[in-house]
Amino acid sequence: MNELRSLVVEDSPTMRQLFVAALKRIPRMHVVEAEHGADAVRKLSAWKFDLIVTDVNMPIMDGLTLIARIRAGTAHRTTPIVVVTTDAGTADREKALALGATEYLVKPIQAPTLLGVAKKLLNVF
Repeated sequence: MNELRSLVVEDSPTMRQLFVAALKRIPRMHVVEAEHGADAVRKLSAWKFDLIVTDVNMPIMDGLTLIARIRAGTAHRTTPIVVVTTDAGTADREKALALGATEYLVKPIQAPTLLGVAKKLLNVF
């Protein structure tokens, strides 16, 4: 069985650890962490990911800009992107999905919720 790799992009260390812990419950999952979009772009150029989880509001490069950059390239054009953010507004949700996000979750979020979405997108049960 092949290893799975996910990228967690989140500026809050506490939230990042919650996401990492949830994703590591998936067998064979390796999780790479990034503190903001620019950090994520560097890591996306170095590795192939099966799943990307990103916040929207981050310093240096926000999540919406990151999604646009990912979808503009070829390496991760079809990789599922899960947005996890405090922005519950319809406009933000529509913009994220229009840019290419696969799922849009609103904080506060529980680990089982993220785990369930990740398993569904990766087709792992």
